[in-house]
Amino acid sequence: MAEEASPTDPLAGIAEFDFDRGTRRGYPEAVLGEGKSVDQLVAIATALRDRGAQGGGSAQTILFTRVDPDRAQAVCRVLPDAEHDPLARMVAWPGTVPEPAGEQVLVLCAGTADIPVAREAWLTARYLGRPADLVVDVGVAGLHRVLARVPAIRAAGAVVVVAGMDGALASVVAGLTAAPVVGVPTSVGYGAAFAGLAPLLSMLNACAPGVSVVNIDNGYGAGHLAAQITAPRG
Repeated sequence: MAEEASPTDPLAGIAEFDFDRGTRRGYPEAVLGEGKSVDQLVAIATALRDRGAQGGGSAQTILFTRVDPDRAQAVCRVLPDAEHDPLARMVAWPGTVPEPAGEQVLVLCAGTADIPVAREAWLTARYLGRPADLVVDVGVAGLHRVLARVPAIRAAGAVVVVAGMDGALASVVAGLTAAPVVGVPTSVGYGAAFAGLAPLLSMLNACAPGVSVVNIDNGYGAGHLAAQITAPRG
């Protein structure tokens, strides 16, 4: 069972971090930076550092997601061996990518504007221990671009498709491979895209079977699901 925070615990009155999740589920708890103050993130980072220093920490990577530069810098001051990716808005601690195992994860990014969400998915899969590649700008407006990647698509154990606008790429890719496809609708697009609602509905209504869809802009959730799908068995 998780230990209760004492009055001197840096997490007292702020959070109750699930230190046992890595043992229970195989993957540690992530820290959503959005909505948390700098001081709150510093307290969480301090508790993680102290737990590790006491020999009770996990060797698994802890991810801080949706962190702006100020929050990322504050976390990295507490955890100097962390790695910050500004475009993905992610901090990983420790910053060393684990030795990959399991099947390949392929992240397909429809357009340049979708790169931040795609990088979040790609880095999540990598830090959770999967071999992962990121391919950018293969949207359906130039179908030849995704068709040129068919060998890589078919070699992957799971494909993450990140797309805004019409979100049609997920259905196209699912028709090209036997692997599960994880669709990530993004908030990229003009007015009728409704900040990601249009591609979300498009992916949910994909006519090709085998498409699972995460929430709008949820690169972390997609990368995590792909890592679970492609985990080593046995």
